[in-house]
Amino acid sequence: MLDLHTFQPREVKALVTDYLAACLAREIFRVRIIHGKSTGQLRQTVHHLLQRHPDVAAYHLANAHWGGWGATIVHLKRRAAQA
Repeated sequence: MLDLHTFQPREVKALVTDYLAACLAREIFRVRIIHGKSTGQLRQTVHHLLQRHPDVAAYHLANAHWGGWGATIVHLKRRAAQA
């Protein structure tokens, strides 16, 4: 889980990118990013990054139990096994 509440907006791109890379390195393929509900600007920024990220298979807002529209669930692509 990555909680973006305490970070500056200018830090978000690097944080999300680094977090996804770290998850893939550990073979974690489903992650949650908490962006909060507020105005929705941070959510839009995160979703824009996810749309363009080559390792993202899909993403969607979390269900109510996992944060509702204040969090996004990200499904990462599994890489083909190295021969």
